Amino acid sequence: METNLKNFYIPDEQSIYLLSANDAKKLRNWVELCKKQLVKMGYSDVELIGKGAYGFVFVGTNNGNQQRVFKFSRITLPQSVREKMEEEAFMLSKLSHPNIPNFLAYETVKKQGILVMERGQGTDLHELSKLKGKLPVKTIVEIAIQLADILNYLRQVKVLAGSGQYENKPVIHGDIKPSNLVWDEQTNKLSLIDWGSCVFSQLDHQGNPVMNNVMELMSADMQNTNAKLGDVYFIGKEQLNGELSTPRFDEQGAAATLYALASNQNCRYGTGAIPVSSLGLPKVLADSLAQMMSDDKQSRIEAGDRFLSQSKLMSNWYLPDIALQPLTASLPIWRKTSQQSLDTVVYSSRKSFLRQQDSNDELSNVKDAQLDKYYKNYLQGMGDNEKAFVAAVSRLSEFPLVGGLAIHWQEEGIYVDSNLNLFDETVRKSVTETINNMVDLARSLSIREGTFKSCLFDAKHTIHVERNSTDKPFIVEDNAYIPFETTDVPGIEQGKQHSYFEDGDDPDERLTLPSQIMTHIIALNEIHHTGCIIFEVLPKHLKIHNYYHLLDISKQQEFAQHLAGIINNIKYIEGVGVSGFMKLPYKDAKFFEYQQQRGDLYYPANPKQITKIRE
Repeated sequence: METNLKNFYIPDEQSIYLLSANDAKKLRNWVELCKKQLVKMGYSDVELIGKGAYGFVFVGTNNGNQQRVFKFSRITLPQSVREKMEEEAFMLSKLSHPNIPNFLAYETVKKQGILVMERGQGTDLHELSKLKGKLPVKTIVEIAIQLADILNYLRQVKVLAGSGQYENKPVIHGDIKPSNLVWDEQTNKLSLIDWGSCVFSQLDHQGNPVMNNVMELMSADMQNTNAKLGDVYFIGKEQLNGELSTPRFDEQGAAATLYALASNQNCRYGTGAIPVSSLGLPKVLADSLAQMMSDDKQSRIEAGDRFLSQSKLMSNWYLPDIALQPLTASLPIWRKTSQQSLDTVVYSSRKSFLRQQDSNDELSNVKDAQLDKYYKNYLQGMGDNEKAFVAAVSRLSEFPLVGGLAIHWQEEGIYVDSNLNLFDETVRKSVTETINNMVDLARSLSIREGTFKSCLFDAKHTIHVERNSTDKPFIVEDNAYIPFETTDVPGIEQGKQHSYFEDGDDPDERLTLPSQIMTHIIALNEIHHTGCIIFEVLPKHLKIHNYYHLLDISKQQEFAQHLAGIINNIKYIEGVGVSGFMKLPYKDAKFFEYQQQRGDLYYPANPKQITKIRE
């Protein structure tokens, strides 16, 4: 019954406030249990620092005032999957490199595997790019140099064999991406973390089987890959298609990561619309990355070798921070303030037209927990530009933003209605770049007409209603209400108001609301305001996501009455699915012509001739 909800969002990844009370309690209790267990083991200042499809990661300080990282597997996963953490511990124990935090121990406590490692100092590059936007060229180059050094080391790993001799065993990380790289801004040191996808390579970088003796040759399985999938937003075609594992896999992850950091994106898919040549990188590096991410396999191989062999020469480059072009937002971003922190969630609808109906997705038959969670529910069946566009919209959830946008593809170009309210000025640069990426990716989709809508709301305002049986109605608690802000805006022409209903029924939404609720929604539509309300109905759990801002203070009482009317009639809701309504303050669409890709923009060959240097 829940299949229609899969395109909505990932609740426990976007916000704990989207979980049911019971699920949220179980998650909090389990996190507290892990913390207590680590305190019993002698660690202090324990905190949760990350989570993924397979596990949770904590940090704590030992008696020697050294920070340690603890990785717990998700207890809901099958035992065979949880055992993969022991494999990760084994692989990490074989590595020794200054940019790889050391393995310390693998322990089992009450059937719960715990991997203990040193902590890479600094901030993971996903978080850093979120805070700062596109990283400076000098930082990108320094990261590239250290990444290349790590990859060169992994090509040459030697492992002590049963014969007592060291044998060549090239290693593949398998999941290089910004969130698996930690950057220390004080020392400019990179650390590569999370070795859960790590394997010994089946082929060397020249494509030859990795065999140290006849026995290995006879016992090796060269028909099936040993590679794990890695993050499909960053891995290359060979790894994606299940080819035999090779060091080329990590070259692809490295190239995709550098591209994402230089463009402020969450994936590799945008190269068609936002090419590497448009990012203001030195031409030598830009050309290498573009070739490493090209469709031609031989070009990828040659560029990968060139990147690794020439990386040390980049350390001699003079790279002052230069403003190559001014940063201007494609859409208005309004400044707002709040006494409380926001937990933004993005809900997008009308995505079905972005999918290629005749697409035969190469991942449709792959069984993988991470793939199911992060990819199939969102991007399967889309072309690369479409995937990058949806990923750019999803990135907006990482900022304290509320509001909405509607993008209309027409024959002559695209029209964008928007209302975006930012509650933290320190991330304005990153938000602006993300919005500009989204607009340019939308401009590249000239192959069809359609409409895409997205609402951004604070999950802390989500109203949860639960029931024990599908035979019973949803009953709202007496103190439940839908909050709204109020700003008095001078009168506006009636014809310029945006409507809930101007685009007709949404084909991606399957829930039909009862007339008792629709009466109030229709009445709200006549009052000048902006915001959204989304009803998400599971068999035993109803969520009402909302964001409202009244723009006519004379209608305050009437507005509140209709919102209360919605709450009072929740008991009439039947069925399972999603139904959402969004209203923007005005019908004032911005127009953009179609653009296949951004133009070239390189870092100057002689930066000393440039006098416009940012302070």
